[in-house]
Amino acid sequence: MTTLVAENIVTGYSKQEIVHGVSLTAEAGKITCIFGPNGCGKSTLLKAIAGALPMWSGSASLNGTTLSNLPVHDVVRQGLVLMPQGGGVFPRLTVMENLRMGGYTLADPQLVESRIEALIDQYPFLARRRRTAAGSLSGGEQAMLSLARTLVSEPRFVLLDEPSAGLSPAMVIETLERITGLTAQGIGILMVEQNIREAMPLADKLYILAAGEKRFEGTPSDVRDDRQIMDIYMGGA
Repeated sequence: MTTLVAENIVTGYSKQEIVHGVSLTAEAGKITCIFGPNGCGKSTLLKAIAGALPMWSGSASLNGTTLSNLPVHDVVRQGLVLMPQGGGVFPRLTVMENLRMGGYTLADPQLVESRIEALIDQYPFLARRRRTAAGSLSGGEQAMLSLARTLVSEPRFVLLDEPSAGLSPAMVIETLERITGLTAQGIGILMVEQNIREAMPLADKLYILAAGEKRFEGTPSDVRDDRQIMDIYMGGA
């Protein structure tokens, strides 16, 4: 089974340390959630694992292969892809052009096109909007496009940074359902979420960060109630 391991990661921006020695483990075919208050280092941790931000110390590996401080494109080739907060679509590019960007690490253009066509079958609205600029799509449609683009490289692990942010309640449900569906394909999910009530029931494992440190590791059944979560957020045990 493919396993993503982060060990004692320390990182930040400029000279400001944000993440202070955080370790975690996530497995393929399962959803691992990271919760925590704003500014606690959740997104920073994902970026470091995905190669979008240098690690100052510590390491990350995917099934024993070291990812630490590899360029993003090499991390993608190893089978790990990050979907940033807000999806990060290219607004002036069409839907098809955005999807092709998801296959930029693949050398065979025909393979990219065949994977895109297979994905379009799973996202019918994309087929109707192939030539539409991504910037003119609704927020929910952009989220679906971003998720589909993430899958073009056929990753073994997907890192999601607040995939439900800014979406309508109906789109939150659809987005989380699609994310859950990825685990049935054996894809591992490491997901940062603020929407705890919706994400908690989907999680196989969860971590809670506060002030750049890991304060809790366990399963949803290990969490007594909302009061315990808030206590952890505020720095309690």
